[in-house]
Amino acid sequence: MSDPYQAIYEEIIHEHYKKPKYRRILEGLPYAENPSCGDRVRISIQVGDDGHIASAAFDGSGCSISMSSADILAEDLIGKTPEEARAQVERFLAVLRGELDVDELDAYGDAAAFKGIARLPVRVKCAALAWRAALAQLDAIKSKGNKAAAC
Repeated sequence: MSDPYQAIYEEIIHEHYKKPKYRRILEGLPYAENPSCGDRVRISIQVGDDGHIASAAFDGSGCSISMSSADILAEDLIGKTPEEARAQVERFLAVLRGELDVDELDAYGDAAAFKGIARLPVRVKCAALAWRAALAQLDAIKSKGNKAAAC
């Protein structure tokens, strides 16, 4: 069954890959890596004084799926509490693992563009890379008492 929105999703992924809004140089931080293809990404999350994520950024190298996913992730995290961010990241990853229906992504803005990727097992690791790195960041933030963390 063909998705009537597939061309739109591909355009969203392409736009985030070609013109990322949240890509920054993050010196001295370790990378999360996908050993099967060589994609690598690192994520930085900053929590503001109000307890909400004030900024998020990424850098790295890889395919259009992994890099656009990192940009979409960073955009989606800003303004959420770390707990809200964790819930969203876990739901996104559950969709990619096939544990939740792909229509769950409709509530997450541009992340809905990965509905088709969830049906392509070979590309799931690419889409999930930044989101898995974000979980590590959120764990670090929690252990530091909601202070800034970078991974």
